[in-house]
Amino acid sequence: MTARHLLAAPAAVHLSATGSVLGTGRTVPTLAALLAVVGLVVGGLALARSADRVGPVSRRAAALVGLVLGPLGAVVGGLHAANAAGGLGTGNGLAGAVAALVLGLAGTVVAGAALARCRRTV
Repeated sequence: MTARHLLAAPAAVHLSATGSVLGTGRTVPTLAALLAVVGLVVGGLALARSADRVGPVSRRAAALVGLVLGPLGAVVGGLHAANAAGGLGTGNGLAGAVAALVLGLAGTVVAGAALARCRRTV
C-alpha cells in the first residue's frame, strides 16, 4: 500500500458511511418528480382560480404549462422506472421515478381539466 491509498481511504469510508451522496441514479427521477409537482401545482392553480389570471399569466397559459410539465415528468419517470437496475431502496432512484410517474399523470389530468374549463368560445 502506498501513502496515497492510506490518505484516500478515510475519505472513501466517510462518503460510504453517510449515505447522503446524491448520485446519477437518483438525480434524474428527482428532477422528473420536481417537474411533475410543478406541473400539478400550476395546473391545480389554473383549475381552482375563477378569475382569468393566475398570477402574471392567464389561466389558459398556466394550464398549458401544466399540460407540458406533467407528461414530461411522467415520461421521464416512466423511462427511468423501466430501466432501473434494482428494486426499492437500492439507490437507483426507483421510488423517485414512480413518484414522478404518478405525479406527472395527476398533473396531466388536472391541467387537462383546467384547459377544458377555460376553453374559449368564439
